[in-house]
Amino acid sequence: MNAAVKTSGKGESTRGAVLSHALALASEVGLEGVTIGTLAERATMSKSGLFAHFASKEALQIAILDEAVSRFVAHVVVPALKERRGEPRVRALLKRWLAWAKADFMPGGCVFVASIAELDDKPGPVRDRLAASQKDWLDTLATAIRIGVDEGHFRKNVDPKQLAHELLTLAYGTHLIARLLKDPATEKRLAIAVDRLFDSVRA
Repeated sequence: MNAAVKTSGKGESTRGAVLSHALALASEVGLEGVTIGTLAERATMSKSGLFAHFASKEALQIAILDEAVSRFVAHVVVPALKERRGEPRVRALLKRWLAWAKADFMPGGCVFVASIAELDDKPGPVRDRLAASQKDWLDTLATAIRIGVDEGHFRKNVDPKQLAHELLTLAYGTHLIARLLKDPATEKRLAIAVDRLFDSVRA
């Protein structure tokens, strides 16, 4: 895998600005739609200027995912971990994920969801990075649920990984339906489904 060219000082500032453009673009067209050429147009830079920061399309795509993961942790995980342990924390993770999926810096919606369908059957470093990010997110949810079991919020026989899987599929499905159908009741329907799911596992 070609690595991105490392920069410092002003170069790092420029790289950060370029990645903001790249993340926005990827949310709209998917990672496969982001090339050095398309990003150069969006960021009003020359292709040679972009090559100073990213050695290849693959390196650029991985850098976009790294940027998305960094922002996801800052916007979703870190604030949610400040909530009370157990069910309140799990709910905070879901609530902040919904806000994340509508963030201004991703006009096309969650970049992870946008990239899953196009990369799920395309082996390589970019798919591996995307898969690792989603595994980490599932593990974060499962850990919060496991703590909920320890806190007595959920039944002792609850499988944290199974519940995390169900919550994530509900959230991702809601995201796709909401963007396609533009139904204002979609998030309310998600809340009803999540409440029903929690009721089924509550201690």
